[in-house]
Amino acid sequence: MLRSHGRFGYSPIHRRPDYCWPNGARLAVYLGFNIEHFAFGEGLGAKLGPVCPEPDVLNYAWREYGNRVGAWRCLELFEQLGLPAGVLINTALYDHCPELVEAFAARGDELIGHGHTNAHQQGTLDEEAEAALLRHCRSRIQAESGVQATGWLSPWISESLVTPDLLQETGYRYNLNWAHDDQPVRMRTRTGETLWSIPYPQELNDIPMIVARQMDGRDFARMIVDNFDEMREQALRQPLVMGIALHPYLVGQPYRLRHLRTALQHLAAARDRGEIWFTTPGAICDHVDSLEQLRQPF
Repeated sequence: MLRSHGRFGYSPIHRRPDYCWPNGARLAVYLGFNIEHFAFGEGLGAKLGPVCPEPDVLNYAWREYGNRVGAWRCLELFEQLGLPAGVLINTALYDHCPELVEAFAARGDELIGHGHTNAHQQGTLDEEAEAALLRHCRSRIQAESGVQATGWLSPWISESLVTPDLLQETGYRYNLNWAHDDQPVRMRTRTGETLWSIPYPQELNDIPMIVARQMDGRDFARMIVDNFDEMREQALRQPLVMGIALHPYLVGQPYRLRHLRTALQHLAAARDRGEIWFTTPGAICDHVDSLEQLRQPF
């Protein structure tokens, strides 16, 4: 037998309990909007051009465009279309640009823990330090924005072997790190309590598509529409979740924003026709946690 994570068993998509999202919808759609802050002159970060000796002004300044301009343009677009967002925040933003976090919190968007900074990987920490990071982020969001963060996405999707256990033990209810399914999945933890895995996309995600695969903004927007249209048909057979992962230093660039607007207008029209549930990851977690048919023993 190969080594297993032990968090959940194998389950084919066509052999699951059936259920619906609110108002009878079969497809739940959410925006995972990543607002991040990177240390200057050190640490990790997506790269626009060749890596330069630190301080790497080229790549740092490109990412900072997202906080100064791109995120505000995206916020305007979300407002125009009436779309909620699941906003994944580095708590370093409260020191760097607190008004940006406040703008999203003020419109009722869900604030989701995303580490203190995306300059460092979470999986390199020992258990005590990792637990301290999780507690710090949750308490900082509570202190600054007055809300309890119930979800988590690790910086760089970096986990240790005990991350799901620590998340459950420090008060989080769901994890976005695993991109292994199109439905929420219950994860085992060492206390016996459930931690929900809510689907988060690694394909429908602007960093791997635009940075790694060098996809054009028009093509990425077309990808969103194609993914949505296909999943809307698939969801007639099973309830599904479609997340869209966005970063403002990428999609907040004007020429990409124009194409993103077209894609989101397509989704908003389906929402207005009552065909989908446009929501947040936390609301998805609340809904599945309330369903009796999903409470089978592990």
